[in-house]
Amino acid sequence: MADEIMKRVEANDPASIYFLANSYHNGLNGYQQDLTKAMELYARATDLGFNKAHSLLGNIYHEGGDLKKAKFHFGAAAMAGHEFARYNLGILEAKSGKMEQAVKHWTIAASAGDYDAMHELRLSFEEGSVSKESINSTLAAYNNSCVEMRSEARDACIRAITE
Repeated sequence: MADEIMKRVEANDPASIYFLANSYHNGLNGYQQDLTKAMELYARATDLGFNKAHSLLGNIYHEGGDLKKAKFHFGAAAMAGHEFARYNLGILEAKSGKMEQAVKHWTIAASAGDYDAMHELRLSFEEGSVSKESINSTLAAYNNSCVEMRSEARDACIRAITE
């Protein structure tokens, strides 16, 4: 498997580069954990248009305290439709006291079905930062999104996990 991945990495396949980055990041698939190498590979994947790698770079920079770079990478991932990155942008905005911006990010993410963003909006509603009309409309969009994602196979998996 390693030889196949390396061939794909050498051919600049962004998904393979992302896979290899994850392997270095987490010390998986026979690779030693190496955060520097992982970050280089994630950056290479983003350069090739693999926007999911932006979200992971955002997490790494956030954990390392570089909020400017974290915000950049979360923003790039969010613009590509990554709801969890959008949720994380809301967290960064809330931490910097920009609740109006945080609520906007969480509303977008929750409307797309992100549970964590919906949870933050509920907490913000309880604190008075979100209107009843806004929470109700976002909750309706959240529920619609969740219904669209449902399938028999997914429901069976959830039942298996919770039983």
